[in-house]
Amino acid sequence: MIKLTGLDDKEFVINADHIEKLTQTPQSVITLTNGNKYVVKETNDEIIKKVVEYKRKIYRGDYSK
Repeated sequence: MIKLTGLDDKEFVINADHIEKLTQTPQSVITLTNGNKYVVKETNDEIIKKVVEYKRKIYRGDYSK
């Protein structure tokens, strides 16, 4: 799970394993495998970094904050 910020400045969490596509238009639009789309303040590069950090934690077995 990764934490993101919507255009309304509210944080929310999505399952990184369900991200299908990222589009920059100029905000980042995340499309999930179920077709849902979310517009967030983070750039595509920031989202990718969050996903990579999340995956590293999972593969290392580090479930702490």
